[in-house]
Amino acid sequence: MFSDRIEGKWISLFAQVFELSGVQPGDEIVVLSETQSRNINVHLSELALIQLGAKPVHVVVATPTQTAAVPIRSTGASAALASHTPAIAALMFGGLIIDCTLEGLLHAPELPKILKAGSRVLMISNEHPEILERVGSDVGLKDRVKAGMKWMRSAKQMRVTSSAGTDLNISLEGAVVGGGWGFTTTPGTITNWPGGLCLAFPARNSVNGTLVLATGDQNLTFKRYIEQPIHLTLENDYVRDIKGGGLDGELMREAMAVWQDEDAYATSHVGWGMNNQAKWVSMAHYDKSDHNGTEQRVFAGNFLFSTGANEIAQRYSLGHFDLPMKNCSIQLDGVDVVVDGKLVEDLA
Repeated sequence: MFSDRIEGKWISLFAQVFELSGVQPGDEIVVLSETQSRNINVHLSELALIQLGAKPVHVVVATPTQTAAVPIRSTGASAALASHTPAIAALMFGGLIIDCTLEGLLHAPELPKILKAGSRVLMISNEHPEILERVGSDVGLKDRVKAGMKWMRSAKQMRVTSSAGTDLNISLEGAVVGGGWGFTTTPGTITNWPGGLCLAFPARNSVNGTLVLATGDQNLTFKRYIEQPIHLTLENDYVRDIKGGGLDGELMREAMAVWQDEDAYATSHVGWGMNNQAKWVSMAHYDKSDHNGTEQRVFAGNFLFSTGANEIAQRYSLGHFDLPMKNCSIQLDGVDVVVDGKLVEDLA
C-alpha cells in the first residue's frame, strides 16, 4: 500500500503528457471524476494543468449505485455520467477532457455525443501514479501504433496460434480498427494513458477456433495470473465451452454465467500490445487496489483477447474479461506481426 502524498515528479509527469495532448497556457480543460475516483490522480491533473498555465474546471458526479450481481470491473464503460444532462453539456465544449472516472468513457453510451461536439478525451486509467511513472509516455509509440493500425486495416484475416494450443481465426472484414498511444491532439478522439495497443472490434460471426489461456497469462477482471491452462472453444464469436483451469477456470465459468446474458460470452475485441516500457511481471508487485491492469493490456507482444460488449457487432453486456496472453504468434493475411510473443522488427 502506498502513501498518497503528492510528489513533484508526478506533477511533472502529468504535465508532460498533457503537453503531448496539446495543452497550452490559457486553455480551459475539464477534469472529469466521480466520488470514488482515485483522488491523487484528480489532484495531480489539476496541479499539472495549473503548472502549464491552463485553466482546469472540475466536473464531479456521484458514483452510481451498484446494481449488478458481481462487481463491475475492467469494462471501459463508465456508468458515472448516467445521462446526466448538465455534466454532459459541460463536456461538449470542444476541448480536452481529462477522464479520471473509475471505468473510463471508452464504451460509455454518452461518448459519441461528446466526441461529435469536437471534444477529445484523455483517459487516465485508475492506476496508482507510480505505475504511470514507470510506464511513462513514449512519444515514439504514436508512429508505431499507427503503423500497426494501418496494417490491421488492410488485412482480411488474423490468425493467432501458440505452443499451448491456441488456434484462433478472426475475420477482419467489417471490423473497426482502433489504437492508442497515450495522448491525443485530434478533436473528436479518445485515448488511454498508458497507451500502446492496436485492436479491432470484429463484425458478427468473425471469430472461431480454440483459445488456450496458458500458465502465466492474465485475467485482468480478477487481476490474477492464470495458474492452470483454460481451454476456450469459440464458435461464431461466442465462447461455447470452457474446460479445465482449476480455480481459474471455475472463477471464469461462474463470472460469465452470473450475468445470465449470452453476450457476456461473446468476443469484444482482439489486438496486440506495443508498449516496451510496460512489463508483464509488474502485476505481481502490486496490491489489487493499486492498479487497474492497463499496463498489462499494452505490454509489447501480448495478444489481448476480450469478451463482452462490442458495439460494432451490436452486442452490449456488462460482463467483460480482458485476457492478455504471452508467447502467442499473430499473423495478418499470413504475414507475421508477433512471433512467440515478440513484435516483428517493423513494429518493435
